[in-house]
Amino acid sequence: MERLYEILNFNKEFVEDKEFEKYQGIRFKDRKIVVVTCMDARLVDLLPRALNIKEGNAKIIKDAGAIVLHPFGSVMRSIIVAVYELKADEVFVIGHHDCGMGVIDPDQTVNKMKERGISSEKLKTLESAGIDLHKWLHGFDSVEESVKSSVKTVKHHPLLPEDVPVHGLVIDPKTGKLDLIIDGYTYT
Repeated sequence: MERLYEILNFNKEFVEDKEFEKYQGIRFKDRKIVVVTCMDARLVDLLPRALNIKEGNAKIIKDAGAIVLHPFGSVMRSIIVAVYELKADEVFVIGHHDCGMGVIDPDQTVNKMKERGISSEKLKTLESAGIDLHKWLHGFDSVEESVKSSVKTVKHHPLLPEDVPVHGLVIDPKTGKLDLIIDGYTYT
């Protein structure tokens, strides 16, 4: 059976058995934080536990490498919405050791695109439009420097209130240990 139908069949039973009831929480809880972190599956359960985050205590934004790449991209938009509409009052950028974005090879990724049917013409069209796929696909050389760069992008955003602290941390996906990179209470 294909994954879509497996998911839909499971979901039908999930709803019929009212399994959803144990996940219904209060929309705005006491701890009003927004966390930008990586989409790495190892962090799904580990990160909330390592941060002592309970249901509804954080808005969690996941993207490859926990990188805030563009000041007006979807990650930054989500942070702004979390601050103004969802009552978040602190931002945490949390990268992790052993992140795949630290070793990604943009050339290999572009080759995989070609193997999957993306034409050279499409790639050339993007280049002629000023899109540097190699720069866009490149992750980082140092997770700590990447976190610092993302914190800087968030903290200095023209739409983020100055009183919102932006913290930078790196988590070990094996142990859950957090390393403080930037203390948002003192960072300007």
